[in-house]
Amino acid sequence: MRKAATAIGLAIAFSSSAYAQSSVTLYGVLDEGLMYLSNTGGPNGGKRIFLDSLTGIYGSRWGLLGNEDLGGGMKAIFQIESGVNLNNGQFGQGGTAFGRQAYVGLSSTRYGSLTLGRQYDMIFYFAEPLTAAGLIGSVVFTHPGDLDNTANSVRVNNTVRYMSPTVAGLSFGGAYSVGGVPGNTTANSGYSIGVGFAGGPVKLGAAFEYFKNPTSSMPGSGFFTGNANGASQLSQSLNSGYVSASAYQVAIVAGTYTLGPVTFAASASNVQYANLSPALSGATARFNDIDAGVQYFFTPSVILSAAYNYTVGKGVTAANGATLGNQHYHEVMAMADYLLSKRTDVYLGAGWQKASGTSSTGKPAVADFGNLGDSSNNRQVIVRAALRHRF
Repeated sequence: MRKAATAIGLAIAFSSSAYAQSSVTLYGVLDEGLMYLSNTGGPNGGKRIFLDSLTGIYGSRWGLLGNEDLGGGMKAIFQIESGVNLNNGQFGQGGTAFGRQAYVGLSSTRYGSLTLGRQYDMIFYFAEPLTAAGLIGSVVFTHPGDLDNTANSVRVNNTVRYMSPTVAGLSFGGAYSVGGVPGNTTANSGYSIGVGFAGGPVKLGAAFEYFKNPTSSMPGSGFFTGNANGASQLSQSLNSGYVSASAYQVAIVAGTYTLGPVTFAASASNVQYANLSPALSGATARFNDIDAGVQYFFTPSVILSAAYNYTVGKGVTAANGATLGNQHYHEVMAMADYLLSKRTDVYLGAGWQKASGTSSTGKPAVADFGNLGDSSNNRQVIVRAALRHRF
């Protein structure tokens, strides 16, 4: 009996100790907004008013974040996170159950972390938070078509990711997606690298991303088609004509400067769709994007923001001699955010966009906020009034 009591006591002590060294956190964001688009739905479209919970400052989601202390500064870590469409109860990210991220790995205070699964690219970690769009948030501030993935339209499947510890304000990371195509070890594969610096009022970030065969005919595979429904992110007229590209790459630099209650942000990116179909003479389509914005804490509870974005597409010449893709986009955006508490706020954002030139399809360019769909003409106004709650 004494031995049994001792064994039970040790088991209880061990269980308590193990539990104390491990944690699992349930968290989430509910960001529901009433949206207005002045022109939408193609040539015959008109005004649209609808509810949206996926394109706010934070797309609505819930997740589990966990770690187990392995000793010596080493931890086992995991995170699974699912987008939630509040209006119909369905998953976000094209119906992907844990479409935002799902990974497991190891983390060391000395050596950094190594994780495996569906994950964000290095643009998300090093450049996106320092763009005007990333600093302020919501589809109102997204670059046209989210060409440079600074609004996280795309996550990367089958990915191995390394993130360094921060030393003297400097950090770096890299990720490689193995693609996973039977019989072809490089198809749908790609990588991204990034570096960041934070010191005093200055934050700087840069990232580079490259993917081979980014569009796949198999749902849930490929860079642009990695969601469960297989829908391509190349779905708007500004880039749908480049679905034949055998390679995609992004180079981006960004930075912020904080002066008291005011933060200034700016970024510049270059996007390329390379080796297009013979109908486009194997050419490379290029986009350059610059944005600049400011965020002002008018009071601890009131945040005012504004930004400007300019995108230009370099035209390509088709085999029939026609030039397409020489398009230009101007955006002006503003937002007011009122914090009701530490976890709940309401905000109102509005934007105006004008397009000119010729789209990737050879037709006149039309406006396009994020990936909400082509406007019915070359101008568009967007308004979002939303309630956001974090738990």
